[in-house]
Amino acid sequence: MTQEIPVLEAGLHWGEDGKVRCGWHGGLPDYLHYHDTEWGFPVENDRRLFEKICLEGFQSGLSWLTILRKRENFRRAFAEFDYHKMTLFTDEDVERLMQDKGIVRHRGKIKSAIHNAGRAIDLIAEKGSLAAYFWSFEPQSEDRPARFDLSAYTDNPFTEISTRISKDLKKRGWSFVGPTTVYAFMQAMGLVNDHLEGCYCRPVIERLRQDFVRPK
Repeated sequence: MTQEIPVLEAGLHWGEDGKVRCGWHGGLPDYLHYHDTEWGFPVENDRRLFEKICLEGFQSGLSWLTILRKRENFRRAFAEFDYHKMTLFTDEDVERLMQDKGIVRHRGKIKSAIHNAGRAIDLIAEKGSLAAYFWSFEPQSEDRPARFDLSAYTDNPFTEISTRISKDLKKRGWSFVGPTTVYAFMQAMGLVNDHLEGCYCRPVIERLRQDFVRPK
């Protein structure tokens, strides 16, 4: 008797390895690897948090896949997102970056990333770390956006908390940190677990989040 293959919920996808995943990776190897090894994994490292908030700013109006495929170029161009080094960037560096075909050559976004490096240092001086700041906003209950189709991963979602973070960052002088950008950051850095029910990564992320020591 042939074993019946269960029907998956909308948004889930059978992988060639037999694992069920969120379908937004589209089967693309680099996107699939990102889904399996990064997206939603809780992060405490300040450099990684800063890199991600910058790259989410560069993503505005584009797809994350575009940014992901240029990420190593971004790292080289922006001194591995060392915010101390980035504060030393000059107008000449801006022009250098505008000529770099390996990144997104958007003057406003480039200047924003450099500007935000200084704001990151200010925030660390006040809060002790970027991790302590961002994780202080971790939702204590379900914070999923209304009318957000996680199965498609193509909406532009935001929540009350991502809006609150966005407003606070903007008051502190940050730019390109709108509510949608911040929510994408929250999803990626593990502040929420938006892997779909049925995705094999969802319980993995839940266990990691349970074991994760929140920074103070």
